[in-house]
Amino acid sequence: MDKLTIKTLAKELQLSVSTISKALRDSHEISAETKRKVLALAELLNYTPNPYASSLRKRKSKTIGVVIPEVVNSFFSQAINGIESIAKEKGYHVLIYLTHENLDNEKGILKDFESGRVDGVIMSVSRETTNSDHIKALIDKEVPVLFFDRVFDDVHTVKVITNDFESAYIATNHLIKSGCKNPHFVSIISNLGIISCRLEGYKKALEEHQIKFNDNNIINCTTNWEYNYNTLLKKLKGAKRPDGLLCSIENLSITIYKVCEDLKIKMPGDLQIISFSNLDTASFLNPPLTTITQPAYDIGKTAAAIMVKALEKKNFVIPDENVIIPSVLTIRKSTRN
Repeated sequence: MDKLTIKTLAKELQLSVSTISKALRDSHEISAETKRKVLALAELLNYTPNPYASSLRKRKSKTIGVVIPEVVNSFFSQAINGIESIAKEKGYHVLIYLTHENLDNEKGILKDFESGRVDGVIMSVSRETTNSDHIKALIDKEVPVLFFDRVFDDVHTVKVITNDFESAYIATNHLIKSGCKNPHFVSIISNLGIISCRLEGYKKALEEHQIKFNDNNIINCTTNWEYNYNTLLKKLKGAKRPDGLLCSIENLSITIYKVCEDLKIKMPGDLQIISFSNLDTASFLNPPLTTITQPAYDIGKTAAAIMVKALEKKNFVIPDENVIIPSVLTIRKSTRN
């Protein structure tokens, strides 16, 4: 049998689709006898209404989907709080979906959204995402999508981001002005645009201070803790070990602290560290960690406000633009003042 729809019931009973729909919703406009016939046939054919079909057409599910790669990173948990603060105020529900940094998961989630499960999508792409076809396919279904933090430049929509290039430049400058002659960049192997921006900001600072850059200045890590530990251990035990580290990923900063403890490397005397991080516990580490703190809550709040406006304002078109909210360098004792 072909896919069972409300049109199937209408054809079988020789009634209009509108009458069938109203009967299923127990509308007062439909007679008791007609309702009985419709419900009986629906039960016989095991018909289950799609609860999202009408919301897809009318955009009234009052639900916003938020797609993120992980929740372990404190940035995303704070961004979600910002999104929910606006959504709750405007009467919207928020559904959180995790891709776990997996492209197939991301594709599956967005495909599911085509059913009308959500009115709009706020997302940060996975580390594996290298093209935007699946995102554009959802937009083609008239489901608005906008980005925060991790974005895709070739998708014409709002991207709510921070000043990654400038932040890395400022942080590297701080390391150099605090006495570092050989600062290194701790990265993670990925295609993420934010990592590239941070690396370019780091390189710019080196160039301005006449410090030669080469590929050995980059310490490439992965998502595997043991691999990262051994990689950092080897680098910090080497004869030409760095005297400063700019850590581009929050989680890697904790691994660096562990390696320093095991090698009895003193901070900031032997090694200075700055990390992109929104950890609430950064000030409680030993020594307290100097951080580039991203405005995660405000980024989430801004993204949600734009999405709600797009959903509620008639004929509103989401512009293709970057909304930049600056990060803040917070100097603590893992670097010299």
